[in-house]
Amino acid sequence: MAPALILNLLAHLLSYGYHRPSLKTADGIVLDKPGKPSYDSPSSFHIIVLFQTFSKILETIMNGRHTCMARITGLINPHQCGSLAGLSVADACNPLTNAIRTPQMDKRKVSTLFLDIKGELDNVNPSSRCDMLSVKGLSPYLVSWTRSFLTGRSCHLLFQGSPKSFAPFSVGTPQGSPVSPLLFVIYVWRLHIEIP
Repeated sequence: MAPALILNLLAHLLSYGYHRPSLKTADGIVLDKPGKPSYDSPSSFHIIVLFQTFSKILETIMNGRHTCMARITGLINPHQCGSLAGLSVADACNPLTNAIRTPQMDKRKVSTLFLDIKGELDNVNPSSRCDMLSVKGLSPYLVSWTRSFLTGRSCHLLFQGSPKSFAPFSVGTPQGSPVSPLLFVIYVWRLHIEIP
């Protein structure tokens, strides 16, 4: 397929900040986690979410636009390394190593605290995120697209031998989407201010 054709088709949707309902559905393949003593709890399963290819193309384009605007408006902290293209583990480790070694040279003791936010994509409030984007001055079409992208989503949960049935969800960002990690980074940008 010609890339220009795809971009021409998507341009009109993007200019209105619209994410089609047909692109908001996904299949969630439910797999047993190996070695569990019992499968009576949801934590005994792992879900792999499969999106439509066309939707992933659109989300990749929007991820690039969101990243650019988020950097310009200060929604991404300069110390943020994860979930951003062009940065690696070394970009996170080098400043940390420097921050540790500098006080050690003066014979001071150093401690480091690491936080792991569990279920980060599942627990994001779409409304408050869109309000944050709007307040920081992102283009109205980006805010509208984000709101459209995050709302009205549904997923087929596919168990072995079960029929397909849609289950709507209204909280969080879709796991596996190219734009979800960036939207989470934007959502927690205040943590960098409150916890330098």
